Amino acid sequence: MTQALPHLVVFSTLFPNGAQPQAGVFIRERMFRVGRQLPLTVVAPVPWFPLQSLLRYLRPHFRPDVPAVEVQQGVTVLHPRFLSVPGLFKRLDGLFMALGAYRALGRLQKQGRLDVLDAHFGYPDGYAASLLARWLDCPFTITLRGTETRHARTSGLSSRLRQALDRADRVFSVSASLIEIAAGLGVDRAKLQVVGNGVDTGKFFPIDKASARRELSIPDDAKVLISVGGLTERKGFHRVIEQLPALRREFPGLLYLIVGGASAEGDWGPRLKAQVADLGLAECVRFLGTLPPEALKQPLSAADVFVLATRNEGWANVFLEAMACRLPVVATDVGGNREVVCRDDLGAIVPFDDGPALQEALRQALARDWDRDRILAYAKENEWDGRVATLVAAFRELFADRNARGTQGDIGVG
Repeated sequence: MTQALPHLVVFSTLFPNGAQPQAGVFIRERMFRVGRQLPLTVVAPVPWFPLQSLLRYLRPHFRPDVPAVEVQQGVTVLHPRFLSVPGLFKRLDGLFMALGAYRALGRLQKQGRLDVLDAHFGYPDGYAASLLARWLDCPFTITLRGTETRHARTSGLSSRLRQALDRADRVFSVSASLIEIAAGLGVDRAKLQVVGNGVDTGKFFPIDKASARRELSIPDDAKVLISVGGLTERKGFHRVIEQLPALRREFPGLLYLIVGGASAEGDWGPRLKAQVADLGLAECVRFLGTLPPEALKQPLSAADVFVLATRNEGWANVFLEAMACRLPVVATDVGGNREVVCRDDLGAIVPFDDGPALQEALRQALARDWDRDRILAYAKENEWDGRVATLVAAFRELFADRNARGTQGDIGVG
């Protein structure tokens, strides 16, 4: 007899949509692979408050309108609204999110499309999921992705984060460092599990460097740095730009490619371009804008070193994507970065906000003769298949356990 498959509902406010196609791509990359083996629906609540459209006159990209229902790669994505006033009542976001999503989740449950609720980020998403799971009597999981580092230290939010993690049936984490955050809040280690992100080497792979450079009009003999990510303070593009004048003295033809655009965290694009102009780096820095994932292999293959001077990360998929294109990675010692760049032959980890250390690491990385085939081999060791198998097994186990408890209850009543 074939065992029934659990219907999974992925729950997160950060998920790609028609208005914000790059938001939460890393969640879709992970969970749509799970969806190839388990039936899956996405509920991605969107924040709303009355008259919020008026704010777009001052902030054009503020909370763009999102359709109530989308279909992405054959998967239904629902976008229920929840009340969220900018800058106010953040301690209530989890409750309002749960209230806003309750009807959508209830309908899915009645249709037999909710067996396990899978939330991403501990707060507010995980806290909202903890309430919904209680109201709808279903198991739920939380995946820690990096914001928990800040929330665990924030008065009023740390207690909600702890409650959500305590209530969860399973807590996944993209890095071991986040597991320690959860354990430090008193969460039972028995239900904590690291399941890092992976890389799609069918999408990210090296192409001919000379050809990639010709397409981007980059001289063959130039040294090239590259960063990819949302143009926000957290990602640290400005920290790299600060080091370029000194690096250019040793590498006169140095170029810095920046791939990315505005994100849910904001848009530092104008500020970064002003910084470049102030430092006289117009010929050195190229802003390539936002590129679809399948197009990233071209600028990555054209570069020599990937760098991200980020303030915080859970597990940065982009590191493995860069390595899959044979690039060493220079990154800051935050979050799970050291877990990805775990060996000296893969790149370098430097203290956060230490300009001289970042400059020296970049200088050495640009001058070093890297074993790039070994870097590529490491990326291939971290493909998605093993991660997805672990997640699918966990979801099936939760579903089986719930069914077993339900059967025992029926027997007991009889």
